[in-house]
Amino acid sequence: MNGIRRMTAAAVLALLLPLPLGEPAFAAPQPTAQNAVDPPAQLALPRPTGPYAVGRDVLHLVDEHRTDPWVPSAGARRLMVSMYYPAHAGTGSPAPYMTLEEARLLLAAKAPGRGIPPETVASTRTWARTDARPVSGRHPLVVLSPGLGLHRATLTGLAEDLASRGYVVALVDHTYEAPGVTFPDGRTLACAICDRPDITPEAVGDSRGRDLSFVIDRLTSHHPAWRFAHLIDLRRIGMAGHSFGGDATALAMAADHRIRAGADLDGTFFAPFPAAGPGHRPFLLLGNQQDMLPGKETTWDAAWQHMDGWKRWLTVAGADHGSFTDLNLLYEELGRPTPTGEISGPRGEELTRAYLAAYFDQTLKGIHQPLLDGPSAANPEVTFQHP
Repeated sequence: MNGIRRMTAAAVLALLLPLPLGEPAFAAPQPTAQNAVDPPAQLALPRPTGPYAVGRDVLHLVDEHRTDPWVPSAGARRLMVSMYYPAHAGTGSPAPYMTLEEARLLLAAKAPGRGIPPETVASTRTWARTDARPVSGRHPLVVLSPGLGLHRATLTGLAEDLASRGYVVALVDHTYEAPGVTFPDGRTLACAICDRPDITPEAVGDSRGRDLSFVIDRLTSHHPAWRFAHLIDLRRIGMAGHSFGGDATALAMAADHRIRAGADLDGTFFAPFPAAGPGHRPFLLLGNQQDMLPGKETTWDAAWQHMDGWKRWLTVAGADHGSFTDLNLLYEELGRPTPTGEISGPRGEELTRAYLAAYFDQTLKGIHQPLLDGPSAANPEVTFQHP
């Protein structure tokens, strides 16, 4: 991954997220009896591991002070955000995974010609429920950012698990950076930068950092955009992102001191990591062991030197780029092997949930987590790196 910062965003997207869902980016095959999929009755995410049921709201946020950086003719920057929160069991109704059009565009981008019905992906079983009654109290907020070219739904399993453990989670879609994002008026806006050679990774990271701080603004203002904003403990805000979302987390954290802890899931730092570091705030690096090793992922090497607070660099043997999302898990449920990683999709999601929850439990809740102290016999895939 050395030298990625000199590439365009479109080139980086092709390298980090090869089609389909991690397979080589060759010409897409046409549907045949051999590669068509006989889908299961229903795809399903793993059950959350915490003690709470999970509620979900969806917010449409508009930044009237900022023109959309990718499509200026669209006017103000608009974002869709899924809010997950601890809820009372037995309340609300099942929340959908994504809209049918979002699923169609995701499959067109990541699994073309594979014969996967969009309905199968859109109807993936989640554990969150809309209009669920929230658990009282104030909870830490974790903001999540997906990878470039991926819908926010691909981090649903992680978001639901954190909410079940007592967190409020804001899962952000970065408009025109995902295959498709559906808005309340029914329009689904496709990716506007995925094939643009003029867009640099640095520009994407800068825009995403602004998106994420704006979301925090709207959730914590005197007149918040979310009806359950009283659930958020303003003193305990964390952030994590996958791929480009990890880069955005570092940039947002450098500019926004409300963010108390940050985590990067398998994401290169395209812009130089802030020389001042995170200001004695903790940071977690969690990546696949093939690419994100000391001496190989040089942007993590450089960032590590500037991290002046609590820090960990963990790598997962057998993981690939999709192991930290729902993608590999759903791919396997469709009867396909994990694209390039050696560990199963469910195992990748299990490890991501466990280590990220332990990290935020320790940094935002102040509960010491032995899982973060060193290697665990229960998780032999995870190596603690010491550059």
